[in-house]
Amino acid sequence: MKIHEILRSKGHDVVTITESRSVLEAAQALVDRNIGGLVVTEGTSPIGIITERDIPRLTARSPGELGSIQVGSVMTRELITAGPGDELTDVMDVMTENKTRHLPVLEGDQLAGITSIGDLVNEFGVVAETENSQLREYIQGAG
Repeated sequence: MKIHEILRSKGHDVVTITESRSVLEAAQALVDRNIGGLVVTEGTSPIGIITERDIPRLTARSPGELGSIQVGSVMTRELITAGPGDELTDVMDVMTENKTRHLPVLEGDQLAGITSIGDLVNEFGVVAETENSQLREYIQGAG
């Protein structure tokens, strides 16, 4: 199974933010959209990511300053990405190795979507349930 299959069902929309916006604005976007990460863009090009895990760390270091700190100063710039044709198992390995929960999906250099560890776990659950159902039917039919 490939990433494009997840994007087909969940959609290709990605919530983005620019690096000049405040971390408080980023936090508000995460809450308003009930999502875990924002892709940071310059024009249409992804240049980083800020996630739900970055905000509490910053809050602990600089309480009360989220409105004056820019996203660009705290975002992860070493963007790890996936492609639409990447296998889910490979993407899961990359996410596990890098301890990341969100991967922007790029087609060429354009943002094609985003996937999360939750998306992958859900998809693996669907696949496992389908296989279990098929095995039960096979066993019942053979007896």
